This record gives sequence, C-alpha cells and structure tokens, in this order.
Amino acid sequence: MAADFFHLDTAPGHRLYAPAFLEHGTRRPHITGVTAQPSREWVVRQARNAAAGLGVRIESLRFLLRDRDGKYGPAFDAVFQAEDMEVLLSAPRAPRMDAHCERVTGTLRREALDHVLVMNEAHA
Repeated sequence: MAADFFHLDTAPGHRLYAPAFLEHGTRRPHITGVTAQPSREWVVRQARNAAAGLGVRIESLRFLLRDRDGKYGPAFDAVFQAEDMEVLLSAPRAPRMDAHCERVTGTLRREALDHVLVMNEAHA
C-alpha cells in the first residue's frame, strides 16, 4: 500500500489537499478526505479512516510506502503498525520510488478534476 497527498485547485483559486491511499495489488485508490490545512492530527484521522475502510483486506497488506513529508508523524505510522504493516519511507527526492501512487493521483487529476469546477472543501 502507498500513501501520498495530491492537491486540487478550486475555482476561487484556493488549494485543497487530499490523502490518497493506493492498494498496489488491485490499484484501487482510497481518498479519505479533503482539507485546506492538513495537520498531523487530521492526517492520523484519515489514516484511521483508510484502515477501517479496508476492513479485512488490510490483513493481506504487509507494507505501507510513504514519503518523508512532515505531515506524517509517529502516530500515522502507529495506525498501520497496529495492523502488522511495516512502514517504509521513500528516499529523499525520489518521486519514482512511489511511481504507482504518483501515476494514479495524476490520472485522478487529469480524468476527473480537470472536468469539474470545485468550489470549496464541501464540494470536493
């Protein structure tokens, strides 16, 4: 499984952020929320939502690949470590290390978000 953030721009010109969790085996993305100000506490809550949304499928996952963003913290890692997943950090400045998640978020932006005018967080 991979975790990454992607951004979407609203019609009034504000930027919103959404965490995306990608199952590598099925290439199924899980978008858990949208916010203008992602904090560590909010990101941990979204990680719990993703873990709960996976249900019994989370037992088959062994690794979580994430980047070294400051929004992730020890509490974020603890959510997945409690599910017996090992958290792997991508190398600094190596976007190709998480290429599957980068490709899926790029596809989401091109295929869905380029055709919709998002007004605010509730609309997104």
